This record gives sequence, structure tokens and C-alpha cells, in this order.
Amino acid sequence: MGTVLYIIQSGEVELSRRMIGGRRTVANLGPGEFFGEMSVVVGERRTARASAVGEIRLIELDGSTLEAMCMERPEISIRIISRLTARLIDSERRLAALGVDDLLRPIVRALLKKAETGGGEGVRFPGNLRELARDAGLSMLEAHHALHQLLDQRTLRLVDDCLMAKDVDSLAAHLDCDG
Repeated sequence: MGTVLYIIQSGEVELSRRMIGGRRTVANLGPGEFFGEMSVVVGERRTARASAVGEIRLIELDGSTLEAMCMERPEISIRIISRLTARLIDSERRLAALGVDDLLRPIVRALLKKAETGGGEGVRFPGNLRELARDAGLSMLEAHHALHQLLDQRTLRLVDDCLMAKDVDSLAAHLDCDG
């Protein structure tokens, strides 16, 4: 887990994530942009790898320094919120263009690896959304959308905060779909 946020002074940073079949670039960031905020602001584990594209200069800010700066100069908070909102909108647009059907296969594969017999109740899938997204190589938003589709189709159901399916075959059928 990281403990600092990075602000790019000069150069370019490529963010990539491990996906099924290798690494995939998820963003290219330039001067004035930042990364590492999830680990600093909410203590989340980093899910992307940052790689310099050529020569770069970065500023490192730990959580307490960032908080102090935001308290002293609220416009910093507003700029961060604006950039994060823009990223969320971009992610939602890319998700819509990708289509939820394209997300089902990685989610189904990740679920099948976690499958446990549910003692006569069907198949149980332990874990949480964050773990499932990581195992599927998706963002939490992408994993949420795919799970929502499986729940809407009644392939999965939620029982006592645990995902359940009638059987693995009903879930595995989504691997054979053409999307």
C-alpha cells in the first residue's frame, strides 16, 4: 500500500493494471495531474502500476501534508475533486462504450475460481467487490456493473451478504455467450 500522492511536475506517467492476458494501460497523465490518491486519502491498496514515460519530475505528498494543504487552501480540494470527477465521468463513458456484456466473462471466471458448495443452497462465492474486481482485472465500477447484470438476470442472488448461484453451470454459461 502506498503512503504518498504524486503530482507530476513535468513528463508523462503511464498507469497500467494487470488484466487477464497481461497489463493494460488505463491512463496517461501529464504535468499538473496526480496519482496515488486512493491510498493516501482512503487507505486503499494501489491497483495500478505507474511507469515513467521518459524523464519526469514528481512532487510527493503524504496524507497529513495533503490534508494540511487542503485545510489551509480549500481551492486545492476543489481542484482535486474536479479532476477526480472528470476521471469518473471518463470511466463511465468508457464503460458505456465497452458494454457490460464484455465485462461478464472476467467476472464469471473470477467467481468460478472462488466457488464453494453452499450446503444444498447452491454455490457460494466468498469475498467482496474489491477482491472480485482485482481478481477479474476490472475496476470496482466495472465489476459492480457486471455483477448487477448477473443479479438482474437472476444468475446470481444475494443471500446474507454473500453471492450465491443455483449451480456453476448456470454461471459458466456466460463464458459461452457471444456478448
